Amino acid sequence: MISSPKLIVLATSLVALAPAAETIERLDPALDAIIPPDTEIETLCTGFQWAEGPVWLPEEKRLLFSDVPRNTIYTWKEGMTEAEVWMKPSGFTGPVSNRREPGSNGLALDAKGQLVLCEHGDRRVAVLTEDGGKMTIADQYEGKRFNSPNDLAIHSSGAIYFTDPPYGLPKDAKPELDFCGVFRVTPDGEVTLLDRSLDRPNGIALSPDEKTLYVAQSHGPRPIITAYPMKDDGTVGPGEVFFDCKPLDGPGAPDGLKVGPDGTVFSTGPGGLLIISKEGKLLGRVLCGRATANVGFGNDGRWLFLTSKDRILRLRLKE
Repeated sequence: MISSPKLIVLATSLVALAPAAETIERLDPALDAIIPPDTEIETLCTGFQWAEGPVWLPEEKRLLFSDVPRNTIYTWKEGMTEAEVWMKPSGFTGPVSNRREPGSNGLALDAKGQLVLCEHGDRRVAVLTEDGGKMTIADQYEGKRFNSPNDLAIHSSGAIYFTDPPYGLPKDAKPELDFCGVFRVTPDGEVTLLDRSLDRPNGIALSPDEKTLYVAQSHGPRPIITAYPMKDDGTVGPGEVFFDCKPLDGPGAPDGLKVGPDGTVFSTGPGGLLIISKEGKLLGRVLCGRATANVGFGNDGRWLFLTSKDRILRLRLKE
């Protein structure tokens, strides 16, 4: 169970449960079995700079999410009219200067219910321990510091798979690594490079059977989602393009993603959120009208939360 830091009310004026201007674009009848036709999109709160990394705390029935530029994790739960500061600083513990995105990004819970964070500014994957302190899980590969770990997925073995684009580096900083990698770190701390061929690896998720690793690339010239077959030793085989977002219009690029229990892939991308069958067919989109960073499940998978630039959205899934 997570030891919650002190809650501080966010001073910025926020909007709670306001009607949303977002719409659902239905491209295939199969979408009705995932998102019911009468589903409404709620705006839970607004006022953020760039919301990211939504994760649901089942025991506390609350949502955590990062605001990366503000170096802050916020929390929201049913009945709250405003989000509240849950942790600050969240991803960079030095003096903030010359950094556009210093804070935490992707968040996840491990098997113990501990919060695992991708920290841009401190350039590491870390875990929040029971006493409220943080412990570094991984911050380097072959003696060189990561760029800025961005998003993560946790395997049932305890291994953490994560991406390492340069978005959190200080301006004009020279990276120690000359590539943006997809990595795995085992429970004993061994870091393995899985792929270095993607220009901007970003969101990452495992299929329900843990036989496929998905990685989204937020790179304008090649906005794709790659699927890697998992090997028995926890590494991956050569990746293949699972979905190409290039033909789609709308603001945003492939970013955060999650996979539902039936294998449906929910990935942010052009227009907002893409709902893609496990065979790689686009079933529909949640059109947000703005770049949308990430997606997460909540309340036993019955709710879908979106971190959509300056706001948090919610819609109900079919039970």
